[in-house]
Amino acid sequence: MNDPSIKIMNRSFNILNKRRATLLQDKRTIALKKRVKKIRENSIEHLPALLEKAHENLLNNGIEVIMAQDAEEAREAIYHLVKNEDMVAKSKSNTAGEVQLTEYLKKKDVEVLETDLGDRIVQFHESNPTHPIGPACHLNMENIAEIVSDEFNIEVKAEPRAILDVVKEDIMGKISKCNIGITGANSVAAEDGSLLMVHNEGNISLLTLLDLHIILVGIDKLVPTLEDAVSVVKLETIYATGKTVPAYMNVISSPSKTADIEQIILDDMYGAKRVVVVFLDNGRTQALQEKKESLWCIGCGACIVNCPVYTTLGPEFGYLRHLGGRGVVLSHYIHDEMVCFDSGLFKCTLCGLCTVECPVEIPVNIMLEELRSESVEKEIYPEKHGKIRNNLKKRRSPFKQRNNKLI
Repeated sequence: MNDPSIKIMNRSFNILNKRRATLLQDKRTIALKKRVKKIRENSIEHLPALLEKAHENLLNNGIEVIMAQDAEEAREAIYHLVKNEDMVAKSKSNTAGEVQLTEYLKKKDVEVLETDLGDRIVQFHESNPTHPIGPACHLNMENIAEIVSDEFNIEVKAEPRAILDVVKEDIMGKISKCNIGITGANSVAAEDGSLLMVHNEGNISLLTLLDLHIILVGIDKLVPTLEDAVSVVKLETIYATGKTVPAYMNVISSPSKTADIEQIILDDMYGAKRVVVVFLDNGRTQALQEKKESLWCIGCGACIVNCPVYTTLGPEFGYLRHLGGRGVVLSHYIHDEMVCFDSGLFKCTLCGLCTVECPVEIPVNIMLEELRSESVEKEIYPEKHGKIRNNLKKRRSPFKQRNNKLI
């Protein structure tokens, strides 16, 4: 990222820090934090059983389930569902970003309409999102106004309402032509067969009313009950936005139906005729065996807001929509050692501030240090590190000797 974008991003992060400072010290937040940590630890510990239970209960509720082992399977499964459409509408989804769903569908001539304001702006700009909840944190008012003006070939004032109105009008006009909505899910309640998704704009509510609702979600989002799911998303909201609750919580437990005529259940009232859940593994099962703490994440982005590396480099430290050190860890399991190296394995200072900031205390620095050790054993490390190592072996000094002087 260029310096102006980094400065804008950090200014946005500072605003977020101020907004949530008092709330993070509130006794209710501290109690919720302890509860959610136990929920996430327990959920990941029993993930295979929860996945089996979720599969069974979702099917019983009338929701179709597809299990995708990797990104390719997820993309192909979704394309099979949308291939006859010219355009589909989509909400913000870091999991969709992980499998690069929008780019894949575009190559297949299916246009993806991003309905989240921040994601739509980033889609216009063709830049990388910088926060899991606020993807356009790296763009200021003037940048955004210019981007929107260029996109629609009109002059849009550098004023929030003017920008919102133009983008909203475009999205609403196009949603009316869509039959399929694609969303993620913030949490999945296995025992209830329910999926919980949070948002502030109301766009997910619109997508759930389309004929087919596709939900792409990582298997790590499972928790036992709907009460647990609500606790998780409440804490996510506090850490991600500085608010106690989001504007909307959508719980999806089946396709649309009614029983208002003599208790006879009829499908297809106002909402989706079909709901299809695509559960994504994509290395998570392997991570469960080796670095299960990496799956505790609730998706709030707190780890990157004060990370000295991320606030200097931006999203080049991380992997796709998995930003920062945890994203580097996940890249090892989603892809391989080289992708992990390229995502910033040796860029981290190992300071541990991410763990301090994380509401569930994921030990990212410890996991990165262990992965570094494995990487070095496979001779994957920065070239300069190798030179320093060799100098130490030869001269007991990290410096190279030239003309009897160490440099």
